[in-house]
Amino acid sequence: MPKGIVYLVGAGPGNPDLLTVRARQLIESAEVLVYDYLVHPAFTHLLPDDCEQICVGKRKGFHSKKQEEIQEILLAKAAEGKRVVRLKGGDPFLFGRGGEEAMALAEAGIEFEIVPGITSAMGAAAYSGIPLTNRSTNATLVFVTGHENPEKLDTTVDWENLPKKDSTICIYMGVANLDRISERLMAGGFLPETPTACVEWATMGHQRVCRGSLGTIAQESKSFGLKAPAIIIVGETAAMSEDLSWFENKPLQGRKLVVTRSKGQASELSSMLEKTGAEVIGLPLISITGAVKPEVADEIFAEIASYDWLVFSSPNGVRYFFEAFFQKFEDIRSLGFLRIAAVGKSTAKEIKKYFVSTDLIPKEANAESLAEALVETDSLDSAKVLVVAGNLGRDVLIDKLEEARAIVDRFEVYKTEQTDLSENPSAKMFREQGADGILFTSSSGVRSFIDQAKYLQLSPDALRPKTVSIGPITSATMKQIGMPVDIEAKEASLDSLVDAVVKRFGK
Repeated sequence: MPKGIVYLVGAGPGNPDLLTVRARQLIESAEVLVYDYLVHPAFTHLLPDDCEQICVGKRKGFHSKKQEEIQEILLAKAAEGKRVVRLKGGDPFLFGRGGEEAMALAEAGIEFEIVPGITSAMGAAAYSGIPLTNRSTNATLVFVTGHENPEKLDTTVDWENLPKKDSTICIYMGVANLDRISERLMAGGFLPETPTACVEWATMGHQRVCRGSLGTIAQESKSFGLKAPAIIIVGETAAMSEDLSWFENKPLQGRKLVVTRSKGQASELSSMLEKTGAEVIGLPLISITGAVKPEVADEIFAEIASYDWLVFSSPNGVRYFFEAFFQKFEDIRSLGFLRIAAVGKSTAKEIKKYFVSTDLIPKEANAESLAEALVETDSLDSAKVLVVAGNLGRDVLIDKLEEARAIVDRFEVYKTEQTDLSENPSAKMFREQGADGILFTSSSGVRSFIDQAKYLQLSPDALRPKTVSIGPITSATMKQIGMPVDIEAKEASLDSLVDAVVKRFGK
C-alpha cells in the first residue's frame, strides 16, 4: 500500500483567484479533499473526477464535524495510503486550528506538509484599500481573535493592553461581540475617533465595507446589517480606505452571477466577469469530453487534404479536432489547401490558437447563417466539406450544404452530457444564496437546468436570478420550455454576453 500524506492547505480569504500555485497543484492531484464551510465551491472544480470530497465546515450554529472527528478523518484517510488535502479558509496556522491537526498527524507518524494561504485580514485590507502598515502612521500590526466573549473571566485576549500607539488591530470572528470589543478597546485607551472598518465577505464579489470610528462602529454595523464572516480593522490606516478602495469601484462589484458552462469552458467567462468585480458561482450543467472514434479519425485524416472546406460549428469542435489531428500529424501543413469556416468569432478565436486563419465567419453565430454564408461563396457544387461537430450538433447545417450539392462528411469529435448536481457544492450554494443572474451559453445547458430542477430549488431567502442568454438559439430553447429570457447578448459571443450583463447589472 502506498504511504499516505496530508497537506494542510490555506485556501486564502475566499476569492478563488487568490489561491496559491502550490495549493492549486495539490488540489488538482488530491485523492481526498477535506474542506471547510467558507471554502469557495470553485475550488472543487479543480479536483480529479474520482476525488472523494468531505465537507467538515463549521459556521455559527452549525458544526458538521467536531475537531476531534476531523482529525480522525485525516488520520484514517492517510492510513489508507491516500493523498489528502485538508483545505482551510485563510491560512491553516492562523485561527484555523491547523496546529492541532498537524500535531495529531505528527503524533501518529503520518507525513504532512503545511501550505500557507493569504490570511483573511490581508485580503480584507487589500480589497478595501487599507494598508495594514504605513510608515507615517503605524509600525505595529496585531492579529487577534474576537470569537471569545469579552465578558469571560478567563479570556486569553488582554483587550485593554493591546498596543495603541502607531498600531493596526485586525480582529477575526468579532462581529457578534463588536459592541463589547469596542468598549474594552476604548477602556484600554483607544480613542473613540480611531478609524475603524468592518469588511464583510472579504475579496468576494459581494464584499461590503462598513466604515466608521471605534466609538460608532458597533451602532453603525447594526444599521449596516453587518454579518459574519467579517474582519474588523482598527487604526489610522483604516481611514485611507475611502481614497484607496479600488475593488468597490468595479462595475459588477456586489453582484453574484452563475456561469453554467461546462467545467473545461467556464474559466474564460468566469475570469471576464470577475475582472468586472462580480462573484461567480461555477455551476457546470453539462460536461464536454472528447469522443473521437479512432477508425473514423483514420478515414477522415487519410483524406484530409482532399477536402475543399473544413467547417467548425463550435470552439469545442476546434479543440478536439486538433487534438486528434496532432496525434496523427506533426505539421499543420498536413491540412492541405482547404478553406476553413467558423460559426462565429469565438470559434475563429479558438482556431487562431493553432496558427490557422479562418476564411469565412458569418455575420450571425448560428448554423443557418453559417450555411447561408457558405452557399453565397458559390463554391459548394461537388465540393467536399468536412463538418466538425459534437453529438448534439444540429442537422440544419449539413442539410443546407447538401442542398447546395456539396459532398458533406460529419466528423463527431466530442460529446455533451448532463452533469450530476445531486451532491454538487455549487448547486448547494446556489440553492442557499441564489444570484443576481444566471448565464446560459447553450441549449444543452438550458435543458440540463430544467431536467435537474429538483437540485436547484431556491430557499425562501435566496435571491431570485434574472436569466441571461448568449444568443437567439439558446433563447429559443429557453422560450420553448417556458423559461423567461430577461437578457440576451447582442451577438453570440462571450464579449457581447459580458457587455449585456454589465449594462443590466453594472453600477
